[in-house]
Amino acid sequence: MISRNLRHFRVFLAVAQLQSPTLASARCRVSQPAVTQCLGKLEGEVGHPLFHRSRQGFFLTERGRVFEMRLRRAMDRLDATLATVAPRLSVTVTTAQLKALIAMVETQNFTLAARSLGHAQPTVHRAIRQIEQEAVRPLFEPTTFGMVATRVCQDMAQAGRLAFSEFDQAEADLADFDGREAGRIVVGSLPLSRSVVLPDALAQFRATRPKHLVSVVDGTYDDLLGGVRCGDIDFMIGALRDPLPIKDVDQEALFEDSLSVLARPGHALTSERNIPLATLVNFLWAVPRSGAPARAQFDRAFESRGLPVPVSVLECGSILLMRELLSRTDMLGCISWQQAEAEVANSLLVRLDVDVAWTGRPIGLTYRHGWVPTKAQTLMLDLVRDTARRVAAV
Repeated sequence: MISRNLRHFRVFLAVAQLQSPTLASARCRVSQPAVTQCLGKLEGEVGHPLFHRSRQGFFLTERGRVFEMRLRRAMDRLDATLATVAPRLSVTVTTAQLKALIAMVETQNFTLAARSLGHAQPTVHRAIRQIEQEAVRPLFEPTTFGMVATRVCQDMAQAGRLAFSEFDQAEADLADFDGREAGRIVVGSLPLSRSVVLPDALAQFRATRPKHLVSVVDGTYDDLLGGVRCGDIDFMIGALRDPLPIKDVDQEALFEDSLSVLARPGHALTSERNIPLATLVNFLWAVPRSGAPARAQFDRAFESRGLPVPVSVLECGSILLMRELLSRTDMLGCISWQQAEAEVANSLLVRLDVDVAWTGRPIGLTYRHGWVPTKAQTLMLDLVRDTARRVAAV
């Protein structure tokens, strides 16, 4: 485990750039013995040399180059944000202070922030006050709902989250050199991916890397997008958005999916062919939640025919819940055909022949702009892409 000492990281980066402990000590305003001690501690934590030492200078080893790349990405982003708040923050701020700041932004309460970190409340309060003293401005505004972060504070917290994510990836990269597993992969899963893409990809990944930690997080698009943007989630899989909701993420299309209208076996409509939409307006429906691309497409199908959109709807993105609802009632369901295909193949649901030419909607990956995945993350992405290609070919 590498300690997250920001001052040590800055010293390491200075030596890597200047190739000289003497020059690095002058830049970082510490003694040369302090530089030597810092490098020794980092190399002890890594377990291998980070520099080749010679009379010509200090030159990065292969491990050192990987470590430098990750730290450079993290510290450049963090220091650029801190510099907009106060020039000295990039020198004085500590990991503990940043963690306290992030916890306060998320909880909006000193007691809850302290509890989430396992610290005493005065410790968190002191850390926030120390940052505010350097910033010469309050970072939180008291409201009836709690302590709300200012825009500047939110930016600092975001930069801190992304820096910590990069530190985690640095540890995973270094562990790969020794054949060890470190870090974990966090995948954001929208409804379609849970039944169509992820199971096969996860099974193949587990067969290849049986000890690597993997977490799958279910949630709404907005919640998962927030996790991707702050580094808590590595990437998410599901329906892509057009237009892209924010510029700091990228989308990668994998395949196209279309909607289907479903009913229970034995439903009165299962024997009908080319069913007009007008016939379906007054039925009870289970449909995707408002704001989802599938829901927008469902609504447009009726509006484009000059028909009222069904008003008796139950919002449901789970094929399992939809199946149980439809099996007990004469409700109709509208959901991705890829999600419903197995249910129809097993005669648990019936796909109705409706007079609608559903347009394809892109399904794919969403990840942070500029994100550099580790080897394990790259393997997972490749397996997801391979699985998606097979889905598209069916």
